[in-house]
Amino acid sequence: MRALPAGGVREDVAGRLEAQLGASEEVGIAAITASELLHGVHRATEEHRGPREAFVESILAAFPVIAFDLLVARVHARLWAGLAASGGEVGAHDRLVAATALSAGWRVATANVRHFNRIPGLQVMPIHMSFEG
Repeated sequence: MRALPAGGVREDVAGRLEAQLGASEEVGIAAITASELLHGVHRATEEHRGPREAFVESILAAFPVIAFDLLVARVHARLWAGLAASGGEVGAHDRLVAATALSAGWRVATANVRHFNRIPGLQVMPIHMSFEG
């Protein structure tokens, strides 16, 4: 595994989130989000894999990963059934993220507001995390 970047990326991401969410907001990422980030590493070209892996590992080191446990599974099942009954369509991964947040009593901070706004009872906060360099 590659070493984490010396301070830079982790502090940059934390600083951007703190500016948008506030210093006292608890943050974490759903296990499926960790999987999505790691999937991006494995799909990257050889040229981009190193920097992408360093970025992803810095995120995983900076924020706790919230496990998919029985409580989240129960919330997910209820959410999924409700959406299916109402004809609402939300991607499987987004449902898992939402269930994780709902089970913890948290809101979801995302740049993908459109999908998450379809989920009843979920508080959604738009964030902007562009990484251009």
